[in-house]
Parts: sequence; C-alpha cells; structure tokens
Amino acid sequence: MNTLKKLLGFVWMLLAPAIICFLVYEANAKIAAATAATKSNVILQWAIILIIFTPICIGLFLFGKYAATNEYAHLPTSSKEIGD
Repeated sequence: MNTLKKLLGFVWMLLAPAIICFLVYEANAKIAAATAATKSNVILQWAIILIIFTPICIGLFLFGKYAATNEYAHLPTSSKEIGD
C-alpha cells in the first residue's frame, strides 16, 4: 500500500502543473476567440477560474509531495499517538 501511495504521489505532483497549464491554454484560446463585446466577461470568468484552481493545484502538489516522501507511511490509530 505504501508503494501505491508513493507512486500516486508522483502522479499528483505531475498532474497539478499539467492542470494549471491546461487551464491557462484554454483561457488563452477562449479569450482570443471572444468577440470585442464579450471579451471583458470572458477575461473575468477565466480569471476567477484560475484564481480558484491555482490553490487547489498547489494543495494537490503538496499532497503528492508528502505521499511521495512517505509522510503517510504510518498514520496514527488513536489520539495518544499524536505528538506535538
């Protein structure tokens, strides 16, 4: 199971920047295809999408980093195992 967690950690670390690159690519394509009348609305929509998904992808990357470095190898089973 720890091997699976480690492999998926690398997958998540690669997936996070790929998602951001895909979103930026799509934003550029949609903004370029927008007419002059709708350009400001399209820019606003994609700015909101990028602002929301960037922290999510950063969290996904960090989660993958911790999984790849076996930080989740031993999870506590009770609150007595949790130390400060």
